[in-house]
Amino acid sequence: MPKCSKSEKIEDALLWECPVGEIFSNTSDYKSSLIALTAHNWLLRISATTGKILEKIYLSSYCKFRYLSWDTPQEVIAVKSAQNKGSAVARQAGIQQPVLLYLAVFRVLPFSLVGILEINKKIFGNITDATLSHGILIVMYSSGLVRLYSFQAITEQFMQQKLDLGCACRWGGTTGTVGEAPFGIPCNIKITDTPPLLFEVSSLESAFQIGGHPWHYIITPNKKKQKGVFHICALKDNSLAKNGIQEMECCSLESDWIYFHPDASGRIIHVGPNQVKVLKLSEIENNSSRHQISEDFVILANREKNKNENLTVTASGRVVKKTFNLLDDDPEQETFKIVDYEDELDLLSVVAVTQIDAEGKAHLDFHCNEYGTLLKSIPLVESWDVTYSHEVYFDRDLVLHIEQKPNRVFSCYVYQMICDTGEEEETINRSC
Repeated sequence: MPKCSKSEKIEDALLWECPVGEIFSNTSDYKSSLIALTAHNWLLRISATTGKILEKIYLSSYCKFRYLSWDTPQEVIAVKSAQNKGSAVARQAGIQQPVLLYLAVFRVLPFSLVGILEINKKIFGNITDATLSHGILIVMYSSGLVRLYSFQAITEQFMQQKLDLGCACRWGGTTGTVGEAPFGIPCNIKITDTPPLLFEVSSLESAFQIGGHPWHYIITPNKKKQKGVFHICALKDNSLAKNGIQEMECCSLESDWIYFHPDASGRIIHVGPNQVKVLKLSEIENNSSRHQISEDFVILANREKNKNENLTVTASGRVVKKTFNLLDDDPEQETFKIVDYEDELDLLSVVAVTQIDAEGKAHLDFHCNEYGTLLKSIPLVESWDVTYSHEVYFDRDLVLHIEQKPNRVFSCYVYQMICDTGEEEETINRSC
């Protein structure tokens, strides 16, 4: 396989592993891999143990791909392009670009192409964004409207030609190899008519989450004054769950966020600057048709409370009471930045950051997913600048920290956890 040049910038990355018991024709499919997207539209599959490039796929030259995400974890990867805003001259002339963005979809076990989907405003109207989640195409509008469509139904109805990576293809009068430069991957899924609508709802900033058992969804009422208020409703009849209005009492620059737990337990994770709430969805006693929200456990940031923090003594001895309080996400206090879940180890990982002098220090905490108990804390060696964009991924024994600096300069820090036999023996002795 060709190697990536030293000047190539990694835009985004994911980690996937082969499940036990699967049989693949390609031996490289058995290797734990990093999926990386470069600045020049190359999708790389890299061995997580050796760093060797196992597969290199050129996506296209007709758009700029920028984002990687799991659709269904460990099964499908969606690569989303940057939004097509057209040239400045076209915008000044009032000419709108009909194609908003593209979604390239791949299966990972084994790694294969599903296709590239075109999101066209002529079909969906004046949409602002689109994404793929759990086999559902979700499109969003500036009004806050969110609409859901079946991705499987779309591929079955609108796929123009099935494409296979590495195979010869004739497209638009040009012949090339799918996934190789300069041919790349043609856009083979073009929606020519509005697909059947599954569901629609209105939410502030088009924020929408779906999950739970049975299906529920989370929205914020479409009013600015409701920002930070979340409603949890049943999908079948839009009824609000008991205690389904969740609002975290916090004063911070950054909003708290909420989502369904990725462990398929039907629970909900609500994250604020100084606490992580894990909520459970359960039937109301003697009323199986309705459900209620209750607290499962809470993880709190490590903060010392100073009883006299609002009092200041002047040089003359006069006591002055402050008329303001620190924000809950004040950088000098330990603040939660990222919460993730590792399915194989069944652990919640929480990144906490504290600004110390001129630089920030972060640590990654592992909590029991069932009870929230702190099991281990790992300090990150590199400093954490809160003004930069950060992503942290945890998968079994690997931790990735991706930092985006100004001018789209990325740094990637990789940690591999190893078993400390001395620590293991000490743990065994304590438990005896």
